[in-house]
Amino acid sequence: MELTTIWFLLVAVLFTGYFILEGFDFGVGMLLPVLGRDDRERRVLINTIGPVWDGNEVWLITAGGAMFAAFPEWYATLFSGFYLPLLLILLALIIRGVAFEYRHKRPEHTWKRRWDTAIFVGSLLPAVLWGVAFANILRGVPLDADHEYTAGLLNLLNPYALLGGATTAALFLTHGAVFIALKTVGDIRHRARALAVRLGVGTAALAVAFLGWTLTIRSSTAAVALAVAAAIALLAGLAAAHRRREGWAFTGTAVAIALAVATLFAALFPNVLPSTGDPAGTLTTVNAASTPYTLKIMTWVAVIFTPIVLAYQGWTYWVFRKRIGVAHIPQH
Repeated sequence: MELTTIWFLLVAVLFTGYFILEGFDFGVGMLLPVLGRDDRERRVLINTIGPVWDGNEVWLITAGGAMFAAFPEWYATLFSGFYLPLLLILLALIIRGVAFEYRHKRPEHTWKRRWDTAIFVGSLLPAVLWGVAFANILRGVPLDADHEYTAGLLNLLNPYALLGGATTAALFLTHGAVFIALKTVGDIRHRARALAVRLGVGTAALAVAFLGWTLTIRSSTAAVALAVAAAIALLAGLAAAHRRREGWAFTGTAVAIALAVATLFAALFPNVLPSTGDPAGTLTTVNAASTPYTLKIMTWVAVIFTPIVLAYQGWTYWVFRKRIGVAHIPQH
């Protein structure tokens, strides 16, 4: 297998890990004003992701670094053409991180409410905009022969991309609700599980519509198989949630997200950013890649350090694996 193909797969794996892990983070943040009826319940929700949210964002940093090093042309074109959406994602992530840290600094109700709003907005915007961005990557954008983006912001806000944004937001909401049910006890657990089942119906409809539309734009045998598997995994996860099997439900939504992302990358390959303008502007795994020597060095670095990072993050989840509830939150 060519190193360019290997690194395309690695970038896909990194974004898959990011969407699975940060996906439930976003879901918890978006559900904060829905499931958190008072301050103690909202603190329970925040504490479910408190030990892991910043580690989950490392997957995005690594994915961006891998894209920059392995496919610099892809990185340059994407981050210049999609500058405003990606900037909004970055600002939202910064605001959300600050909100997690500053929410508890003062006891006033108004102070906490403002930071809760920041957490909600900082979770909602990326959840929507990542779907918009990846839908446009797969659909293609106007590029000239020099691989420069030649359209404006409104070109990115097409119906297919907006459906992609709605789909990712709905998937993350459902994934987050299942995660809350998995990590909490008492009334919050029951409400989160019931909400996950209700949200899942609309999420499944959006996911089927988006993946179906995707396969009419770009498709392959692997992409079709992965899309069908993603739908089955999501339905299995919702069925498990209905039967109060939160562990299996979370596994189902996680696998559904992984297979949905895999569908997009399988449909995209061997392109990395198709051009809807000049065909010569299309970026592929070949013409967007770094030199073979660079890819070889990167491969050895990945082989050495990836297991270490995975082991550390797995250990973190194991340490903070227990459920929490209102009884664990002091009244102050």
